[in-house]
Amino acid sequence: MFRAIFIFATLVVLSGSAFAQDRASVERQFQGWLKQTVWPQAKAKGVSRRTFDNAFKGVTLNWKLPDLVPPGTQPQTPKRQRQAEFGSPGKYFNRGSIDGATSVGRQMMQRHASALAKVEQDTGVPGRIILAIWGRESGYGRVSIPHDVFQVLGTKGFMSTRADYFTKELVAALMIAQAGHAPESAMKSSWAGALGQPQFMPTNFLEYAADGDGDGRADIWGSEADTIASIGTYLDRHGWVSGRDWGFEVTVPSSVSCTLEGPDQGQSIAKWEKMGITRVSGRPFPKHELKGEGYLLMPAGRSGPAFIVTPNFYVLKEYNKSDLYALFVGHVGDRIQYGVGDFSARWGAVGGLYRSDVAVMQRALEGQGHDVGGADGLPGFKTRRSIGRWQEGTGRAATCFPEASMKSALTP
Repeated sequence: MFRAIFIFATLVVLSGSAFAQDRASVERQFQGWLKQTVWPQAKAKGVSRRTFDNAFKGVTLNWKLPDLVPPGTQPQTPKRQRQAEFGSPGKYFNRGSIDGATSVGRQMMQRHASALAKVEQDTGVPGRIILAIWGRESGYGRVSIPHDVFQVLGTKGFMSTRADYFTKELVAALMIAQAGHAPESAMKSSWAGALGQPQFMPTNFLEYAADGDGDGRADIWGSEADTIASIGTYLDRHGWVSGRDWGFEVTVPSSVSCTLEGPDQGQSIAKWEKMGITRVSGRPFPKHELKGEGYLLMPAGRSGPAFIVTPNFYVLKEYNKSDLYALFVGHVGDRIQYGVGDFSARWGAVGGLYRSDVAVMQRALEGQGHDVGGADGLPGFKTRRSIGRWQEGTGRAATCFPEASMKSALTP
C-alpha cells in the first residue's frame, strides 16, 4: 500500500514538473514571438524600442485569461459560461446593477448636463444612452480596472482563439503609449484589453476618442467630459439615427410567431402594430416612429419580455455584440431620464445550460438546414428562431429558446 502511495505521489510530482516545463517552454516561445512578430509591426507604426521594452518589462503570460489556446492544443467549446451576456437572460438585469447604474446615472446627468447637451447636439446621441454605457462599462469611472494591458493583449495575441485580432490591438496599445496619451500607470485594462472609463479597445481609442473639455487631448482615463464625448462619437460614427429611439417593450400575441425575430426580418413599426403587437404601456407608438423600420427582439423567446427595436439598437450592439448588453443600456437610459420601472413581462426560468450542450443542439439544427449563426454554444437570435422553426415544423409550440429536453429530441 505504501509503495502504491509512493508511486502515485512520484507520478504527481513528475506530472507537475512536466507541466511546469511545458509552461516554461511556452513562455520562451512567447518572448520570441514578441521580438520576432510584434516588434517589427510596432516599429513600422512608429513605436520606439524604448517604449516597446518598457511595455514588456517583466511581462509574462497570464494563464488565467479565458479562451486561451496554448501552442500544440486545440480550441474547445467551454462548458462553463464565463460571460454574463451569455448566461440566463434574467440574471443580466439583477437589481443591484440596474439600480446602481440608474441612481448614479441621474447624479451624473445633473453634474454633466452641459457636456451631455453638447455631445447630443453634435452627434444626435441622447445623453441618457451615453450615461448608461458609461455606467455599464466602468461604473462611471468608479470600477477598478486591474490588468496590465500589455500582458493581457500579449497573452491573447500569442495564444487565443482570436490571436490576429488581439495582436492588432496590442500594436495599437503600444502606439497609445508611444504618443503619450496616457501615463504608464493608466495602461490598465479589462481581461479583454479594454481601456479607460468607456472601455475602448486600443484601436477604438485611436479612431474614436474625442476631446470633450477643449484641452487639446482625448483623455478617457481622467476626463469625464472626454469620456462622454468619446462614447457619443463612437455611436455617431457607427450610424446612430438622430431622432429615433432604441426600442419599446411590447406584447406579442400568440398569432405572431417568435420565429420572426431578427434584424434581417424588419418591417415598419406600423406593420408590426397591424399584426397585433402593442406597447406594454398602453400608449401608441410615437407617430414619427411608425414609418421607420423596426425589428422583433425576444431575448428569452416566449419566456421573457419582448421588444420592437429600431436600427439604433443594433448601433448599441456595435459597442458590445450582446443583445442583453444593448437592452440593458437602452433600459437603464430610460430609467435615468424618464423614471420608468422594470420590464412589464417577467424573465422565465430559462438558460443555465452548458454551452457545449447548446452547441450540440446547434450542430443538429445545422444538419437539418437551419442557419444558427455558428455552433458556438451561444443562443443568439439565429439560434433562437431556428429552434422555433424546428418546433413549429415538428408540431411543437414554438418557444424559441434552448431547453435541456431539446438535446435528446434533436439528436435521437
